[in-house]
Amino acid sequence: MNHLELHLSLSPEYTEILMAELAELGFESFVETDEGLDAYILESNFSEEKLQETITRYRTSTAIDFSWRVMEKKNWNEEWESNYAPIEVGDAVRVRALFHEPDPRFRHELVITPKMSFGTGHHETTWLVMNEQLSLPHADRNILDVGCGTGILAILARKLGAADLLAFDIEEWAVENTKENFSLNEATEQSEVFQGTITDVPTEQRFGGILANINRNILLNEIPRYAQHLMPGGWLVVSGFYETDAPDIIAKAESAGLAFQSRNTRNQWAMVVFGK
Repeated sequence: MNHLELHLSLSPEYTEILMAELAELGFESFVETDEGLDAYILESNFSEEKLQETITRYRTSTAIDFSWRVMEKKNWNEEWESNYAPIEVGDAVRVRALFHEPDPRFRHELVITPKMSFGTGHHETTWLVMNEQLSLPHADRNILDVGCGTGILAILARKLGAADLLAFDIEEWAVENTKENFSLNEATEQSEVFQGTITDVPTEQRFGGILANINRNILLNEIPRYAQHLMPGGWLVVSGFYETDAPDIIAKAESAGLAFQSRNTRNQWAMVVFGK
């Protein structure tokens, strides 16, 4: 399936609230622009009626113009290749493309080639999770990457010493992309990537760490399942939501028997760590 790109022209003071509103409608990723905001959603999840209802509510207090287009895979690749810059997480992690030169100053260098997959490292939530991974135990642990996208989080887990990797995504091209990126980073051994959801993970399978950078609604629905798959002493990192949503996420995890450990924010996006 293709992604849809929504262009919004609006006043800057409404950017954050519209991002939150669109996230509730299923939009997955956002880029602030000079005109306002670009937002991305799977075409199959897009509802023109719900979008119109949301925009109409805010048009009573501010001017908003919008348009959208369906993004073909080749268009995403061309745009990414022309604009992509390496991402740095402190002096520890650098994420680059094949056409960038290596930089030996970084302890861990990840090489990725995204197709239609989001998760290049540019988004605040991906950066937050990678930054947190650096302080979590990975050595000899089995790691689960939920909604893997490009596979970037699982690849970093392997570089930090993870044993077995299991990654999945609902999108076929994300699965293909993750497999390709695993190969680029020599992470194919003791790893599995499949198309599906958390319900396809065998109920008896347990992990020492689970990475779930998705969105608020999916997390609230699936956190109890993540808890079931977590080994005693294991950790769960969740992101993909705003800091205002963190209390709901924490309450859901604690009701599933997990213990809050820490949280971090970046440009109003949040990441929370739990333990079992």
